[in-house]
Amino acid sequence: MIFNETKSPLIRAMTRDGSARIFCTDNTAIVNKACAVHKPSNTAAAALGRILAVTSIFGVMLKNKKDLTTLRFDGDGPSGTIICTADYNGDVRGYIQNPKADVPRKPNGKLDVGSLIGRGNLSVIRDEGVKEPYIGISPIINGEIGDDITNYLLTSEQTPSVCGVGVRIRNDKDTGAAVCTASGGFILQLMPGADEATVLKLEKNAASFSSVSSMLEKGKTPEDIIATILDGIEYDLFDKVDTYYKCDCNREKFSLGIKSLGLTELTALLREETGNIDTICHFCGENYSFTHEEVENLLEELKDKYRKKLEERKKEETNQ
Repeated sequence: MIFNETKSPLIRAMTRDGSARIFCTDNTAIVNKACAVHKPSNTAAAALGRILAVTSIFGVMLKNKKDLTTLRFDGDGPSGTIICTADYNGDVRGYIQNPKADVPRKPNGKLDVGSLIGRGNLSVIRDEGVKEPYIGISPIINGEIGDDITNYLLTSEQTPSVCGVGVRIRNDKDTGAAVCTASGGFILQLMPGADEATVLKLEKNAASFSSVSSMLEKGKTPEDIIATILDGIEYDLFDKVDTYYKCDCNREKFSLGIKSLGLTELTALLREETGNIDTICHFCGENYSFTHEEVENLLEELKDKYRKKLEERKKEETNQ
C-alpha cells in the first residue's frame, strides 16, 4: 500500500570531476505519516524521522529493482529497537518499539535523540534476492543517527562519507500530537580517486553547513541543500525521484503469519477466542480481521501440510 499524500522528493547529484556524489531528501510528508501511524513522543518522532530519511537514501543506492534494504537500531535507550525498510525506489516504512518513550531535552533546548536511542548496534541488511542477505554491523556511536551512519559507511563499507539528518517537531495546538514541520537528510560520499582540491572544498563546505531541518523549515529544497554543500564545485543533478511511505503488508501475509504459530498454539488460540481475531501491521497500522471460521480453515490447511509431509516421509522410508 502506497500512501500518496506522503510524496517526498529525493535528489541525486555528482561532481563533474567524479570526485563525489550526494543524495538529499525532504521526507517531511513521510514523517508525518509515520507520526499518524505510531503516535510517538516528540523525541521518538525525531528519531524515527531521521532513520526514515537515511533509509530512503540507502534504498536508492540499491542496484536492482527487487532489492530491499533495512536499517535496524538496537540501542539500550528507552526507544527500544527502531526498524526502517526501503526499496529500490526509496519508498520506505518504519517501526519504533516504544513510540511513547521520551527523554528530557538537551540544555540547548534540542530534542535528545541520542539519549532516547542509547548505545548498541546498527545493522544494515540488504536483501538482494540471494539465499542469504548481506548484513553489516557497526556500533551506535552517539545515537544521533548522522554520526552513526557516517561511521558505518566508513568502517563497514570503506566509503568515506558525511551524513546529515534533522527533524523539526511541534505539537498540534488542538490534539497535542507530534507534527513534523521539516525533516530531511543527505549523504555525501567520496568516490575512488577523488581530486584533492575538490575534497578540500567539500570539507570546508561541510564544516560550515548549518542543518538540513533549519533550511527546509525556511522553505529551501533538496536542490538548495545540495547547492550549499557543493558550493564552488561544478556538479550535475542526476534525477529527482518521488519517495513515499509504503507498506507491503496484505491479508495473505498475515494468514501465513497466523499459520506460522503452529498446530498446538493455533488450536489453543481457537479454543480461547470466540469472535474475530484482529491483527495489526506494526508499520502502517492496517487492521486485518479473521473470523473464527477463517482461522479454522487456516488450521485445516496447516494440518493438510503436515499430513502431506508425513506421507512423503513414509514413502522415503519405504523406498530406502
